Amino acid sequence: MGKKGKKEKGRGAEKTAAKMEKKVSKRSRKEEEDLEALIAHFQTLDAKRTQIVETPCPPPSPRLNASLSVHPEKDELILFGGEYFNGQKTFLYNELYVYNIRKDAWTKVDIPSPPPRRCAHQAVVVPQGGGQLWVFGGEFVSPNGEQFYHYKDLWVLHLATKTWEQVKSAGGPSGRSGHRMAAWKRHLILFGGFHESTRDYIYYNDVYAFNLDTSTWSKLSPSGTGPTPRSGCQMSVTPQGSIIVYGGYSKQRVKKDVDKGTRHSDMFLLKPEDGREDKWVWTRMNPSGVRPTPRSGFSVAMAPNHQTLFFGGVCDEEEEESLAGEFFNDLYFYDATRNRWFEGQLKGPKSEKKKRRRGRREEPEGGSKLACGGTGTQAPVEVVKEVVAEDGTVVTIKQVLAAPGSAGQPQSEDEDSLEEAGSPTPGPCPRSNAMLAVKHGVLYVYGGMFEAGDRQVTLSDLHCLDLHRMEAWKALVEMDPETQEWLEETDSEEDSEEVEGAEGGDEDEDEDSGEESGVED
Repeated sequence: MGKKGKKEKGRGAEKTAAKMEKKVSKRSRKEEEDLEALIAHFQTLDAKRTQIVETPCPPPSPRLNASLSVHPEKDELILFGGEYFNGQKTFLYNELYVYNIRKDAWTKVDIPSPPPRRCAHQAVVVPQGGGQLWVFGGEFVSPNGEQFYHYKDLWVLHLATKTWEQVKSAGGPSGRSGHRMAAWKRHLILFGGFHESTRDYIYYNDVYAFNLDTSTWSKLSPSGTGPTPRSGCQMSVTPQGSIIVYGGYSKQRVKKDVDKGTRHSDMFLLKPEDGREDKWVWTRMNPSGVRPTPRSGFSVAMAPNHQTLFFGGVCDEEEEESLAGEFFNDLYFYDATRNRWFEGQLKGPKSEKKKRRRGRREEPEGGSKLACGGTGTQAPVEVVKEVVAEDGTVVTIKQVLAAPGSAGQPQSEDEDSLEEAGSPTPGPCPRSNAMLAVKHGVLYVYGGMFEAGDRQVTLSDLHCLDLHRMEAWKALVEMDPETQEWLEETDSEEDSEEVEGAEGGDEDEDEDSGEESGVED
C-alpha cells in the first residue's frame, strides 16, 4: 500500500494511524475534486426548487442505507436518502418521504436547497423547536462506482417549517460514512465510521460531540481502552445516561491487494465522569444472555423500556470461488439496565434465518431463490455452531428450528389472525442494511437487501410488529423480488457515464477483497 518507509517508533499505533489517514487523504483528494463538480451539478438542479411541494405518492422505490426517523410530535416516519443498485449502476437519493402511520399513506416532500444525494449517513431527531432532524456525513459515489466522496457536512431539517439548513461549524469530524450518531442530552455524539478512496481506506474510532445550544463541535478524548476503529456498529444511549457501542465491521490490508475483514462482537460503555460533559471514560462490557451471532449490516432502533432492538444483518464466509452469505431476520433486545441480551421470540411463528449463496457459481432461475418467507424444510432442524469471539472465546450456539407450517403443529387461539399452517412464515425476509423505526411501541422495518447468486435484490417492503404483544408481523407494503430489474454487468463504459436523476456507484462490494455486503453501513 503506497511507498515503503521505515518502521514508525514512539507513539506506535496512534502515529501509524495518523500516517495512514494522511496517505488516504492525499490519494482521495483528486477523486473528491472530480466528484465535487458532479455534486455541484445536482445541487444546481435542486436549487431550482423555490417552494415546498407535498405530493401524495406510492411507497418509495427500493433502497438501502437510507435513514428512517420518527417524528417527535406526529404519527409519522421520515425517510431520507439511500441507494439502489441495478447490476450496473448505483443510484443515490436525497428525496424526503413522510409515512403517515394512522392513514397508512406516503407523501413526497420537495423542499428547496436540500442536502446533496447520499447514503450511509446518520440522522437523529431531537424534540426542540417543534422537532429537528439532524443529518451528518454519508457518501456519494461516481456513476461507475469507482470513486467515492465522503461528506463532512451537518444539516438540520426543521420539521415545523419544513426547511433545510446547513449548519457550518469548525472542528467537526472528517468526511466519513458508516459512522453512528445519537442524541445525548443537548448534544449529538458521533463515533467511528470509515473513509474510502479507490486504493485505500481508513476506519475511525474517534468521538465527537456537537452542542445543540452553541452549534459547536468538540472532539472528546475518553480515558480507558475503547473500541478499535470500525463502522456500522450499534450505538445507543442507556437510561443511566451512558452510551453503548456494540459490534461493527472493519478490515485490514494483510498484504498487497488482500484485505481481511473483521466482524466485531465486543461491547463498550462510554460514560461521562462525575457527571461532567467534557470528561469521558471507556469501559469494556461483558453482557450476559443470548447474544446475536457475529454479523454486519444489522439495524438498530430504541425499543420500549429503553431497550435497544437489533434486527437482521449478514454473515459472509469465504469458500472456494464463492461467498456463502447468510442473511438474518431475527430480533434481539439489549437491556442496558441488566446488561443482558434477549432473543426476540414471537408468540406466533418464529422468525427464522435463511441462507442465501452468492459467488461465481450459477444459481438456477426461479422464484424460490428470490422469495421472501420460509424455507422448504419439512422437519425440525437442530443447528449447532461454534463461533470464535474476538477475545478467543469459543461460543457454542444450539438452535432447534421448527419447520414452518409443520403438520400437527398446535395453533393457539391468539393465532387466528395469522396465515394458515403450511404458508410461509410472515414478516420481513432475511436482509441486511434495512431501515428501522419504533413509534408507540410498534417496530417498522423498511427496505434493505439480500443476495441470490450474483444478483443483489434491493427491497421496498414495509413491515410492522407490536413490540408489546410480540405476536406476529404485519405487512404494510409488500414486494415481489422477481419483478425487480437486474442488468448484467457490461464492459461498455457508456452506461456508467450516464447520470439520470441520481448518481450511481456501489460502496460496499469489493470482490477482490472478499468484503462483506453492506458491512460498512
